[in-house]
Amino acid sequence: MDAIAAALGGTAWTLAFFIVALSVIVFVHEYGHYIVGRWTGIHSEVFSIGFGPVLFSRTDRRGTRWQVAAIPFGGYVKFLGDADASSVRQGDVSGLSVAERRHTMAGAPLWARSATVAAGPVFNFILTFVLLSGLALVTGVPREEPAVGKMRPFPVAGATLAEGDVILAVENQATPDWETFGLVTDALKGKSTLSYRVLRRGSEITVTGPHPQAPVVGEVQIRSAAMDAGLQEGDVILQAGGKDVRFFDELPDIVAAGKGQPVALSVWREGKTFDLSITPRIRTVDDGNGGFTERYLLGLYSGMFFEPAVRSVGPWEAATGAAQTMWRMTTTTFSGLWHMIRGAISSCNLSGAIGMAETAGDAARNGAQSFVGMIAILSLGIGILNLLPIPVLDGGHLVFHAYEAITRRQPAEWALRILMTFGLTVVLSIMIFGLSRDLLCQ
Repeated sequence: MDAIAAALGGTAWTLAFFIVALSVIVFVHEYGHYIVGRWTGIHSEVFSIGFGPVLFSRTDRRGTRWQVAAIPFGGYVKFLGDADASSVRQGDVSGLSVAERRHTMAGAPLWARSATVAAGPVFNFILTFVLLSGLALVTGVPREEPAVGKMRPFPVAGATLAEGDVILAVENQATPDWETFGLVTDALKGKSTLSYRVLRRGSEITVTGPHPQAPVVGEVQIRSAAMDAGLQEGDVILQAGGKDVRFFDELPDIVAAGKGQPVALSVWREGKTFDLSITPRIRTVDDGNGGFTERYLLGLYSGMFFEPAVRSVGPWEAATGAAQTMWRMTTTTFSGLWHMIRGAISSCNLSGAIGMAETAGDAARNGAQSFVGMIAILSLGIGILNLLPIPVLDGGHLVFHAYEAITRRQPAEWALRILMTFGLTVVLSIMIFGLSRDLLCQ
């Protein structure tokens, strides 16, 4: 029990936000089954969020009982004529007329059953798409030209850049866009302080400021050693492993050289300096060549001493950006699974219920934007998982439907029992294995 409590972070915060995130995802998934079933003439008897004893229920005018149950880790839709919530085995329909049997899952046409089954994962994908698009519409995207948004506190005097400045040149080298800005400043790492020619309120002036690649924390990775140690966005890393850190990209090399040993950090935060020691964790990361590699990481992303100014986006740009992000996440997921199966990367990259709960809690601590983004990612993952051709999952149901479409008959009852038992065993094994990774991997 102590190991489980430690893995969960020892607070109700983690569990509460995990339940919130999971409930949203499950509701959308099951609502997909429900609404498409209703559109195709299949009647839903029960729509349940959670399992076990019913805490609250209400029956609507269509005869569907909507309920919230005591165990909030899942949900289901039970259709008319189903023997159980799996919608595979048919119950006793002897008392139903021919017309009423059309409104059962088993009595509906194959196309209606397939559409109803597929709707759950599809609605998960739609949720991800809507959330990612909404985030882009609300937060915007960085402007094409290097422009200064909010200034972060920084321990160097003379940082005279100001919010709203458009950076025209660095050390007399033109920087018309962020790509050029990065190339120019990367070549100027010999200097800690740079001159910036900026456009400020219609006038061009020259000011000084720190190098933009100074060791500023832009973001703290969820479920990382840095987050557990309390590092925050905007922190400035002054020293690591007893060495001065002038630029953020020096930090990974210092951490790697320690080969997993604790790294002593000196950190500046809003005028105060403090020391701490962080033990890096080995993580699998994209190597940039279509593969993966394992590295010791603290879990920090680089930032600048100012936040880039953003611009608003329209619905089309937000939608296309969301679609591209979903495609990247999907290909990365399958690539990671394939490399894990081959043994090319550690199975510690697989998370179970505890890992997902911890992720939800950490994301909530990072703010609403992080939490919504986490729900989007988790919804996509659950959609993909449910499409796997494993009996008891939606993908397994679709395989049964494909068999029926080809052979013109449903699988035999004895075969369904064996396959469903096998599928349940596989799913439970995956869940137990994921739980073991949560408890045993750091």
